[in-house]
Amino acid sequence: MKFSKAVVKCRIPILILALLLMIPSVLGMAATRVNYDMLNYLPEDMDTVIGQNELLDDFHKGAFSFLILEDMPAKDAAALKKQVERVEHVDTVLWYDSLMDLSVPMELLPDKLYDAFNTETATMMAVFFDTSTSSDLTMDAIREIRSLAGEQCFVSGMSALVTDLKDLCEAEEPIYVGIAVALACAAMLLLLDSWLVPFMFLASIGMMILINLGSNYFLGEISYITKALSAVLQLAVTMDYSIFLWNSYNEQRQRYDDSKEAMAHAVQATLTSVLGSSITTVAGFISLCFMSFTMGRDLGIVMAKGVLLGVLGCVTVLPALILVFDRPLQKTRHRSLIPNMDRLAGGVVKAFPAFLVVFALIVPPALYGYNKTNGEVYYDMGQCLPQDMEYVIAEGKLRNDFNIASTHMLLVDAGLPAKDVRTMVHEMEGVDGVKYVLGMESVAGSRIPEEFLPESVTSKLKSGNWQLLLINSEYKVASDAVNAQIGELNGILKQYDQGGMLIGEAPCMRDMIQTTDHDFKMVNAVSIIAIFLIIALVEKSFTLPFILIAVIEAAIFVNLGLPHYLGQSLPFIAPICISTIQLGATVDYAILMTTRYKTERMGGADKKQAVHTALTTSIPSVIVSGMGLFAATFGVALYSEIDIISSMCMLMARGALISMASVIFTLPALLLLCDKLIRATTAGMKQPKHPKISNQEAYVK
Repeated sequence: MKFSKAVVKCRIPILILALLLMIPSVLGMAATRVNYDMLNYLPEDMDTVIGQNELLDDFHKGAFSFLILEDMPAKDAAALKKQVERVEHVDTVLWYDSLMDLSVPMELLPDKLYDAFNTETATMMAVFFDTSTSSDLTMDAIREIRSLAGEQCFVSGMSALVTDLKDLCEAEEPIYVGIAVALACAAMLLLLDSWLVPFMFLASIGMMILINLGSNYFLGEISYITKALSAVLQLAVTMDYSIFLWNSYNEQRQRYDDSKEAMAHAVQATLTSVLGSSITTVAGFISLCFMSFTMGRDLGIVMAKGVLLGVLGCVTVLPALILVFDRPLQKTRHRSLIPNMDRLAGGVVKAFPAFLVVFALIVPPALYGYNKTNGEVYYDMGQCLPQDMEYVIAEGKLRNDFNIASTHMLLVDAGLPAKDVRTMVHEMEGVDGVKYVLGMESVAGSRIPEEFLPESVTSKLKSGNWQLLLINSEYKVASDAVNAQIGELNGILKQYDQGGMLIGEAPCMRDMIQTTDHDFKMVNAVSIIAIFLIIALVEKSFTLPFILIAVIEAAIFVNLGLPHYLGQSLPFIAPICISTIQLGATVDYAILMTTRYKTERMGGADKKQAVHTALTTSIPSVIVSGMGLFAATFGVALYSEIDIISSMCMLMARGALISMASVIFTLPALLLLCDKLIRATTAGMKQPKHPKISNQEAYVK
């Protein structure tokens, strides 16, 4: 009680401190860099990542783009090329006049080289930057190139994707938060018993969200997915704790005349219960840190931190706000719109065999759909953008006009004999889907000996350690066809140069596919084991963890199985994150009901009485909690034009409803079915007391 009494006594200093902390939090949030490149989260020891670093260190080339110029005379294209070369952080622009003067007919170029960069209506330039793909400097350069080129120029490549993604995210993110706050507030106004208390909740949670986002500054940077989702998720997940405190405070006010004493007891009760409840949620987020694809660690750390801050705000800032505004809060109380659940609970208990049958019938197709969905995800981040974005249009032009769907870069030992390079290039061009391979041999051809080329040209394709070749492919990034192609190309490369590296967006995506497939299994196993152990300790039972996790995992199977039956393809990160978030965030519903069932059973009630009472008292809390999570995420899912954000929010919203229904209908049926086994394997339940009537009024979370 010392902590609780200190909170009540220091309520004004707590509020002043919380408000003062908003200043560094806002500054920290503004100063935290946001990473929009998913490939940055690949393990550092992968060849593709090492190769990208070598390209930047040795050639001073990082990002790479194609500029497609439509219906532009050669002189105008040459003038634009000079302007692009002057853009800060543009290292190299390769076009026809890089090799010879415009007065010399283009037809003197080797046919392969001419056809590679020209069509009847368009010409193409290759642009290398001296900064990395997702660098802020690269994105600034992309924007400047677009402003110079006008409507006749289209910029493709990963950096263009990252630039468009950043601009769209920055425009949408404030609206995400606004929608989540508005809908969560509406849900609380309808489901709680006060017109004013939702605003107290939002003020308290909002402060903790700002502190969480501000403290991300010490992480260096966060991913755009983390930035977009963390505020919405923290609001949705930690709202329960505020509801718990409010209900506890109102209960304590009936026992104590002094509001401060009532709040001290409410804080004590809340701290004990919320700490236990939050552990499963934190465990779910922490399990994401076990991903070798480190975006999981990024989201996991930020959200685990957010949950802990949510608990802290619930037992410090919120009690202070409630005490300061106690009089208007009490005056604006009203009857909750949630009806008495006694009749529904009775119906569920009476018809429990039917719910067992439904559960048994649903699980097989849900599991089948779940496994299929995991195999139907997409990795191409271009798919998550609206079709009218500049990057998407440029990629379409590149694919349709030049038949280029992806570009790989090949780093080969600079000392490799020219004969071996020619033979290797010839073999690579025989691989299915390879349109052509461009390097020094292609530039020189049979008409222009390499030694006749100026150093300004050769230096762009050769360095002290490496020579650079470009491989243009007809196959789309992250497709099965391009992944097979990359495997063949790597096989040929290693025959000629064991230290050579195939890099670029498609090879990195191939590594990402292999990495995240392993991560999905790892994260699922870690989250299930961690939450199993937590439930076993909290409930002091061997069988209850199996039952509770089975109920929520079945809900996850249904949620993630539906996209297969609906013909939807999800971004690859969605199933990994949603399976752990849904388990960690909604298993609390099952723990709440099970704990009450145990209490009643150990008090002497028979199994049907115990389940009936647990249902009657728990359903309102489960509904408020589930609808809060649904409201905070559903609006964002409908609004966002970024598919990866929209998909994850829709899965969370739908998962909240499915978990809610599973706990209300499936869990009671399993508790009734397994009652004898539960009693035999749970501490304190083997010798129940004499039966008693247990429909007394109970505390609702």
